[in-house]
Amino acid sequence: MPDDSVAPLISPHSILPEDRTSTRQTTMDLGGGSRGKKGKLSWVVIASYVFDWAVLIVAAAVGAILGDITPNKRPFSLEDPDISFPFTVHETVPLWLLLICVVLAPIILVAIISLVFVPGSTVPQGTPKAMIWRRKLWELHAGLLGLALSIVAAWLITNCMKNLFGKPRPDLLSRCQPDLANLNQYIVGGIANSSSNGQLVDANICKNPDKSTLDDGFRSYPSGHSSSSAAGLIYLSLFICSKFAITIPYLSPGGHATEPAFSAFPSRMRVSDSHPESYELPVRGASNSSGEQKLQLAHRNQSIAAARRQAAAPPLYLLIAAIVPFFAAVFIASSRWFDFRHHGFDILFGFMIGTITAFFAFYYYHLPISSGAGWAWGPRSHDKAFWAGVGSSSYATDRVHLEYRAGDEEEVLHVAPDRYGHGNGRGTGLSAGSAPSTSARKPQLEPQGFGEQHRDSAYMGGVAI
Repeated sequence: MPDDSVAPLISPHSILPEDRTSTRQTTMDLGGGSRGKKGKLSWVVIASYVFDWAVLIVAAAVGAILGDITPNKRPFSLEDPDISFPFTVHETVPLWLLLICVVLAPIILVAIISLVFVPGSTVPQGTPKAMIWRRKLWELHAGLLGLALSIVAAWLITNCMKNLFGKPRPDLLSRCQPDLANLNQYIVGGIANSSSNGQLVDANICKNPDKSTLDDGFRSYPSGHSSSSAAGLIYLSLFICSKFAITIPYLSPGGHATEPAFSAFPSRMRVSDSHPESYELPVRGASNSSGEQKLQLAHRNQSIAAARRQAAAPPLYLLIAAIVPFFAAVFIASSRWFDFRHHGFDILFGFMIGTITAFFAFYYYHLPISSGAGWAWGPRSHDKAFWAGVGSSSYATDRVHLEYRAGDEEEVLHVAPDRYGHGNGRGTGLSAGSAPSTSARKPQLEPQGFGEQHRDSAYMGGVAI
């Protein structure tokens, strides 16, 4: 997890004694939010995710059934060199090894990362261990659910297309055992000439008694090894990048990208007395600026100095760790070429299917890598666990009041409502319908002297100098 190295948004030392007592006895009820007593998910939300797993299991079973039925069989030519390669008995990556590489290994790595490295070093002191473990288990659940969605989607799509197109494999003729004595009975197209018969024959010319081997000879497009390896291993690469903040350095949209921000030493530049909007080096012996200009100078220096410090390149060993799964997927896909199991386009198209499902599944359950700090999206709300309906833009809000559910901090902290307000995802520590106490003191949300500019630049990725 990325180390933000900033003060927590809500300091544990700012919690009042009476707040600690009240939060232990309070039920977080934000108009039917996803959490019930003591921050636990409601049974409706849990049931909705159990149903998600059931849907994926059914989809995987359908894919397995489709992989076993007799496919369409495209006519072919007995003189086609593209389907005349020998049959490889011992594949480089057999099915059992494929399952270990793209299913079992990602499951183990996702579990280790979620249970060991989550939630990282940004946890405020005094956070209950129960809350930390709930976060660990939720990140684990979201990671595995995304992995399952990626692999099952690629599996189902690939098997449907394989049987639909019925494209011959490069080693089809070695599987076929054609009935050459009755060749004329199986001709379905083409025109013969002096150099070649140039004719297409029906798949019924093949007399191989092993039906499974023969049927599999017509499942070349797209490559199942390619799509499955990309779906599982590219998803794993994205997961690793997300959790360890491995991304290409970039300037955030809210950052300062003016011309002075890219100078060698922006903190040594000042606002000109005559042109407050221009920057120039200070002149020796010049009179001091007014108080307002000094404040403006400090503000500008703080802003422009943050431009080059918004990001930095992650260590290369982390980059290598993230791209190893991707290269493993490329190797598995490439092995189908030199094993004579697939044509080049079949491999590329299968890899594209797996890549698309991997990216979709990852972003379906996780925040963007560059701006999400490695977190998964939170659970659905109680009211929208199974259905949101027309007019709703989020499954995280209450159906009636359009309020976000309680945040992680407010599950254990009492926060005054006038600090955060309603409908912003912050809890109040009060049950629905109860009015907040007007005598309650506001908690101190940041240390003294931790100003607005410092806080904004720190949380936006900048560093104030």
